[in-house]
Amino acid sequence: MFKKTISIVLADDHAIFREGLKTILKPVKHIKILGAAQNGAELISMVKSEKPDVVLTDIMMPEVDGIAATTLLCKEVPGVRILVMSMFGEENLIIDMLDAGAIGYLLKNATRDELVTAIETVERNSPYFDSVISAKLTQIVSRNQNSNFKPPISFQLSEREKEIMRLICKEMSSKEIGNLFGISQRTVEGHRVRIMDKIGARSVAGIITYAVTKGIYGCLK
Repeated sequence: MFKKTISIVLADDHAIFREGLKTILKPVKHIKILGAAQNGAELISMVKSEKPDVVLTDIMMPEVDGIAATTLLCKEVPGVRILVMSMFGEENLIIDMLDAGAIGYLLKNATRDELVTAIETVERNSPYFDSVISAKLTQIVSRNQNSNFKPPISFQLSEREKEIMRLICKEMSSKEIGNLFGISQRTVEGHRVRIMDKIGARSVAGIITYAVTKGIYGCLK
């Protein structure tokens, strides 16, 4: 049983879907909905005010879309976790949302159990992708690996940092990575920070985006 209460703010421009999410999540005792926004501008204001643990957002919304809202929130609200829930699974939108700072992505046909798992996972600052999104990311990696041109991995990254990037792509937590290498969780977090600094990433999702676009072998396998 999940012990911590997770506060969330959700955003979708369709009232029926917003109300549906509230109904679906209401029986889940450890998830508390602080508010529901109908567009990106309202989402930004609500998140700054309420400071939720997790933001559950659509992409295509009026006034400010999910990509712009995510970019701004990741800059101005430290520690916010962004989970995308969209009916769109196009590769460019997946990459755009990850690059903006989202840490999870699932489609709107997800079950309640999967949605709850996704919320719990991103709250721990670990990435979550449903099976469809994971498959699409794997295809991107495969194309990069099989093309005649393979973008080089940054020479600034140590072998340990490259391996940690691969494990992050496999959705392993800092604790799990630390146990694998026999090092502390704090040491792993230190590696994460240095990796992000070297590649210019703003979040763990940025590490994943870098690994995908650079075709790092083993990512998401």
